[in-house]
Amino acid sequence: MSNTMYNKMWHQTQEALTSLLDKESQKMMEPHQNQVFIFQMLATFYIKYVQIFRNLENVYDQIVHPQKRILIRKILDGVMGRILELKNEMVELELTEFHYFDDLLQDLKLAPQQLDIPIPKYFLKEKLEVIKEREKILAQILANTGFDATDKKYPVRAIPLEEAIKVIQVAERARQGRLRAMFMKQIFLQEYRARQAKILGEKIADAGAAALRIQKVWRGFQQSKKAEREREEEMIFLGMNPPPLFNEVGATIIEAEKVTHMRDKVQMKHEEDYRGALVTIKDDLKLTEGPDIKENLQEQIRRWFIECRNLTGTFPDYPREEEGGSAIIFSNKTPQQVIEDMIANQEEKETNKKKKKEKKPKTAKKEKEKNETKEKNKEEDEGWKMSPSIFLHKMEEGSNVYKDVWKNKDESWNFYQDYDPEMIKEEKRKELESEIRVQVDELMRQELKNLKLAVNREKELPVKTGRKKGGKKKNKRKKRKKGKMGKKDKDLTADRTIESLYKELVEEGLLIQALKVNLSDYIGEYSYLGTTLRQVSIEPMPSLLDVRQLVTLYGVLPLGSAAVHKKAPLVKSLLLAGPSGVGKKMLVHAICTETGANLFNLSATNIAGKYPGNSGLQMMLHVVFKVARQLQPSVVWIGDAEKTFYKKVPNSEREKLLRGLIYYLSWEPGRKLPLLAKLLH
Repeated sequence: MSNTMYNKMWHQTQEALTSLLDKESQKMMEPHQNQVFIFQMLATFYIKYVQIFRNLENVYDQIVHPQKRILIRKILDGVMGRILELKNEMVELELTEFHYFDDLLQDLKLAPQQLDIPIPKYFLKEKLEVIKEREKILAQILANTGFDATDKKYPVRAIPLEEAIKVIQVAERARQGRLRAMFMKQIFLQEYRARQAKILGEKIADAGAAALRIQKVWRGFQQSKKAEREREEEMIFLGMNPPPLFNEVGATIIEAEKVTHMRDKVQMKHEEDYRGALVTIKDDLKLTEGPDIKENLQEQIRRWFIECRNLTGTFPDYPREEEGGSAIIFSNKTPQQVIEDMIANQEEKETNKKKKKEKKPKTAKKEKEKNETKEKNKEEDEGWKMSPSIFLHKMEEGSNVYKDVWKNKDESWNFYQDYDPEMIKEEKRKELESEIRVQVDELMRQELKNLKLAVNREKELPVKTGRKKGGKKKNKRKKRKKGKMGKKDKDLTADRTIESLYKELVEEGLLIQALKVNLSDYIGEYSYLGTTLRQVSIEPMPSLLDVRQLVTLYGVLPLGSAAVHKKAPLVKSLLLAGPSGVGKKMLVHAICTETGANLFNLSATNIAGKYPGNSGLQMMLHVVFKVARQLQPSVVWIGDAEKTFYKKVPNSEREKLLRGLIYYLSWEPGRKLPLLAKLLH
């Protein structure tokens, strides 16, 4: 039942995507000048792509068919990249990172929660084994060094012996004072009870008065309990306190976790079967259909030889391997069509040569200037146009494959949603044909030479020496360039392994263990009045949800998907600014948790005294970036980055700066005077 439900969801999402692609292709061609209209158009496309992304991510996580998952993954990466492209378009248009869509959400009848960008689960699923191994190695290194990064939350400061004795004395005197106060209280209560007993004496209290007193106490106790219960219910209703069974895991959640675990196992099994079938089916096709494919290709090429000879009087030149061999000639064309194309190309080349000779240089320059002025005037008149997209073509290809293969496919026989062997045969036939074509091309080249010698009695023309010399010169230039680049990118740690560099960074505290924090734990509310405030020329304060969305777009999605990272608009660094306690460090750790990235801490307080001098700084950066590239994805965190740009040091920071400079002066004795002058200034 679940597979049919998610198959329906996939079909609906694909239909929505195809209609959106058609609309976007129409809008891209039209020029626009009204900035408000342009932003509304970009924002509507952005919101609709986010809805498609949410559905596709859910479908990809639930479907177990391996061939469907490959196609959905391709479209999912394309949609992710397109969202980032549209975000970049809006940023360039409005020159701000924060955008508000409350008016559009009302028009589209969507809740603000539906605008939240999900983090695909495959980011961690595909790297789960690698992340676990890395965590084991990190924990082992920390255990060997006697340092546990998870337990250490605050830095430990060394204090002198006298100060430590004073702290112990204060704590001990406070403990003794508390014990003495408790003892005096007990004595006071005993004396009070003795005095009350003397006052009452042997006077017997009335039974009714005693009952009333008991009732008063009991009713007061009941009323206080009732008030506490009502107060707790009110706080739960208002959302200020969690419900009583909030932390307890229910039976439905346990069952859902079992189902997800079983589904993950089925997905893994189907993928392994699919990979095995790719090899076995190709081997079977080699044995059964390989000889027939070879014979058909040879006959086709021989027919082409004979027909070209009959029409042109000479045998044709065989295409080179770099050009693609015979695959270029017979790409859905008959031999006659191929010959007609060759004749037409020769005629075009001759006509172009004649035109070039006839043209004068003066007229060419004038025409170029005219064309440039015309293009400039056209750009000014046309107005704004959407920049070309890299991911639209990818999504269109995926939607075309869906229409041709999966839209009307009958899968009544495939109840368990295993791989389709017929689809694998079609793919592997093409691969096998291309492999056999390379072998056939070698044979047919030799056969063509023999035919030319036997029938036409043509001699092989000698290869021109000028090309060889030119090629040598180019190679020399390339070699020189490589030598220059080698000097710049010199490997300072060529004799060391990545494992040893990794261990060194962990021991020095530069590579730290990220805290297990999800980005969803960064809770915030949507800005409901963002658009209305901007209409009155008031810039709204970004909410926590807006910050979380930007971190997801710029930090998590490019790190999680390699395809998106290569082609999407590049964001090299993020600046998280704000007062202490708003969650900047939490967001850094959340990015690493969601993507399984390594965390390098290059804060000034962390690197002080670890790699002294200019050569040490160069070595530190080299080691960090080398390990970060080899063990991607990686995050480099620089805390308190604003302190490096101080023009005048505040009084609170002056003591810390003095300590750092004293340590630095011990390593750089030649720079004592300028540094001291700067400090005194």
